[in-house]
Amino acid sequence: MPVSTRLGDPADIAAVLAPFRREIRAHCYRMTGCVHDAEDLTQETYLRAWRAFPGFEHRSSLRTWLYRIATNVCLTHLGQRSRRPLPTGLGTAPADPRRRPREGPGAWVEPMPDAWLWSAAPVDPGEHAVGRDSVRIAFVAALHHLGARPRAVLLLRDVVGCTAREVAEVLDMSVAGVNSTLHRARVRLSAVDATALPALPQRPADRRLLDAYLRAFERYDMAALVEVLAADAVWEMPPFAGWYHGAAQIATLIATWCPARHPGDMLLRRTAANGLPVFAVYLRDTDGVHRAFQLQQLSIGAGGVHHVTAWFAPELFSAFGLPATVAVPSGQRSRTDGA
Repeated sequence: MPVSTRLGDPADIAAVLAPFRREIRAHCYRMTGCVHDAEDLTQETYLRAWRAFPGFEHRSSLRTWLYRIATNVCLTHLGQRSRRPLPTGLGTAPADPRRRPREGPGAWVEPMPDAWLWSAAPVDPGEHAVGRDSVRIAFVAALHHLGARPRAVLLLRDVVGCTAREVAEVLDMSVAGVNSTLHRARVRLSAVDATALPALPQRPADRRLLDAYLRAFERYDMAALVEVLAADAVWEMPPFAGWYHGAAQIATLIATWCPARHPGDMLLRRTAANGLPVFAVYLRDTDGVHRAFQLQQLSIGAGGVHHVTAWFAPELFSAFGLPATVAVPSGQRSRTDGA
């Protein structure tokens, strides 16, 4: 049913636009790779849409019109900004875990909290406007091997489902230009995104695996960690540019360079991002307080946990609704300290 453009009450306009907010936010996230930029650009999109709504002429659907605004807001924001890959996408060989990790230049793709993407857990991606495949972290990182405009073309055509003519109107391109840009973008994306959609940890065995992973970290038990990691597991940790391959290598990395040294130094809290489980890691400081340290996103495959992306980004904890510090109940303190 067409939406009336004669709505005069701001609350009525806001109600008409509200159902699209999560998918517009996801679109801004795919375009930028940054959680807080995505939220800011979504706010800007909705402000512009609210102001322009009286002039909306129904030459396209309301959804397509919103995507037009959001895409152009993102392109203006991106300008000449650097892309946001992940360390595994830089084309380098696995790093030596015995050498001190070095931070890489530029910005990195960030995780998007599930609560920002879906109102409930995405058990069936077909039930949600934001499909789980379209926000998996490997796909978002791969998008940032494309320039901003090719990225927009591919997203509007292959994720949003716009026609070539609609995309041409959004981006002020010819239909032929859209088609050729889309072809090149698909070829480029296929070369850097060979990652299958990770399985959701729904089986009892998966939940037990996640429980064992949590215990291994909280007890600082590297042997137990090796047991839960797949033999060919991959570990990466923005903003450090290196990535690591193999369960034993990962354990060596953590045992050598992690500030934790004893059981109870790390506490893990569960959350989720991009449709995958995340552990928020709190590290015990010299004053005994556990402070925000890492967000670890896990993919589970055959043989155990096969990929971990660990962001050293305490500033992201608030986006997940997580506190900056956690207190340890006395009963739990005795268990994690190995008493």
